[in-house]
Amino acid sequence: MSKQSIPLFPLQTVLYPGGPLPLRIFEPRYLEMVSRCVKEDTPFGVVLLMQGSEVAAEVRTQATGTLATIRDWDKGADGLLGITAIGGDRFRLLAIKQQEDGLNIGDVEVLPPEPEVPVPADYSLLADLLRAAFDDLGDYYALIEQRFDDASWVGYRFAELLPLDMQSKQYCLELDDPLMRLEFIRPYLREMREEMTQ
Repeated sequence: MSKQSIPLFPLQTVLYPGGPLPLRIFEPRYLEMVSRCVKEDTPFGVVLLMQGSEVAAEVRTQATGTLATIRDWDKGADGLLGITAIGGDRFRLLAIKQQEDGLNIGDVEVLPPEPEVPVPADYSLLADLLRAAFDDLGDYYALIEQRFDDASWVGYRFAELLPLDMQSKQYCLELDDPLMRLEFIRPYLREMREEMTQ
């Protein structure tokens, strides 16, 4: 496991490995961060906020987050910078320090990627459901690699798409077993399907 220092972007969302993250950037500290990340081709870290807001100087975050690499950017009609980042490896946050401009810098330990595990026959319906839904997911998902036979990838996509509460989304990020993640998600899908058929 490698250790490094990275800029942090605390958000009220959870980013998963392989998932898209569209953002509108307006704060000077984050505009500078994006500029540096693009120039140096380096990631920033996304961590779920537990206390404070996305624009606050003082924040408390979860200890597990995800590296984010900027894939696309544009300036919107409103003058704001729009970026799309893609989730990379997960990391464990060891310490946070704050720069003079208010940007949080995290000392992190990058966690090894989950091993690729084929989707077992018991869960093949989940992969089929995701494949059927993928065409309707919009432009952001056109940027990501599709791996419907990988249990980790399928579980992460459902965790980001389902209307789970943030604690459950964070739990899915922290799980190290892709099959446990699918098992955790399956009842939510069953419940949604039952609601749709009523």
